[in-house]
Amino acid sequence: MKTRFISMESTLHKKGFSFIAGIDEVGRGPLAGPVVSAAVILKKDAKIPGLNDSKQLTKAQREALFPIIMKNALDYSIAIVSPKTIDKINIANAIRLANKMCIDHLEKNPDMVLIDGRDKQTLDLPYKTIIKGDAKVKCIAAASVLAKVFRDKLMEYYAKKFPSYGFEKHAGYGTREHRTLIGRYGPCEIHRMSYNWNLIIEP
Repeated sequence: MKTRFISMESTLHKKGFSFIAGIDEVGRGPLAGPVVSAAVILKKDAKIPGLNDSKQLTKAQREALFPIIMKNALDYSIAIVSPKTIDKINIANAIRLANKMCIDHLEKNPDMVLIDGRDKQTLDLPYKTIIKGDAKVKCIAAASVLAKVFRDKLMEYYAKKFPSYGFEKHAGYGTREHRTLIGRYGPCEIHRMSYNWNLIIEP
């Protein structure tokens, strides 16, 4: 699927912005696992064939793009916020925290940050939120792929640590199978206890 990105980054470069970071997060909705955010500053001449919103790509396509994105990045970082912290501060604040952590861990200091969505952030830098930005802006799409691949690999690790829940299949999202398994075994330590458990299916 070919994607036509809007020319926001090139427009900002022409206005004098040097380091434009794109941010996207993965893991807002799952019943288990962390939320993961990635920040990417792409080279001005970045060539990433097949890049798209991570949700529009297959697992194989995302994994193939991961090293290509890193090769085309001036800088990138990935941050995770744990389920316990999500329960403590809520998911919206957890995403803000993950986004800020991403920016704080970049070696290059961005002079503009483009973020998928519409939520107000806690950044001390100029930023712009863009609804469906992961399908519109190249650096946000790149961030979405890094975040998705990283979180999926993390959930595969948790699948081995907590083999009763099938995390390698659903990555912690509230599928019927996942909810049935929670009903059978109860939640484990990476489940988000603040989420609505009324949908749990008893075995």
